[in-house]
Amino acid sequence: MERETESVWDYPRPPRLEHTTDRIVVTHGGVVIADTTAPLRVLETSHPPTYYLPFADVDMSLVEPVEGASMCEWKGVAKYGDIVVGQERLSRVAWWYPTPTPGFADIVNHLALYPGRVERCTVNGEVVTAQEGDFYGGWINSWVTGPFKGAPGTWGW
Repeated sequence: MERETESVWDYPRPPRLEHTTDRIVVTHGGVVIADTTAPLRVLETSHPPTYYLPFADVDMSLVEPVEGASMCEWKGVAKYGDIVVGQERLSRVAWWYPTPTPGFADIVNHLALYPGRVERCTVNGEVVTAQEGDFYGGWINSWVTGPFKGAPGTWGW
């Protein structure tokens, strides 16, 4: 069944948290980092979806917390982690919200990651393209249309 096209310009601001049954598989160096059918999506105007994966469906032995945090006006304070696969360390590729704001309470015990910093991320078998820029973690699929925030010149959108 073909999925209905979504324009990021129809997504809300403030963002919306959505439960989905999309199958997400994340791999690096041939190692499965995550495989879930219970992710959450955060949808925000001008951004492709960011997926949050349940800790239970992530190989958390590959995730090493690192120093530092950032603040999201909607979700709260994020913590960061490296992902270590064999001898390769992927620096600050993952983040999570230990105590998210009430509106995003469901993302507790969920991990997000930058799809462009691992070997492969798929949604329902389709390989995703990473949102441009080094700050946002959006996942672009064939059914998600832009233009997307993140490219040079889009910071003020």
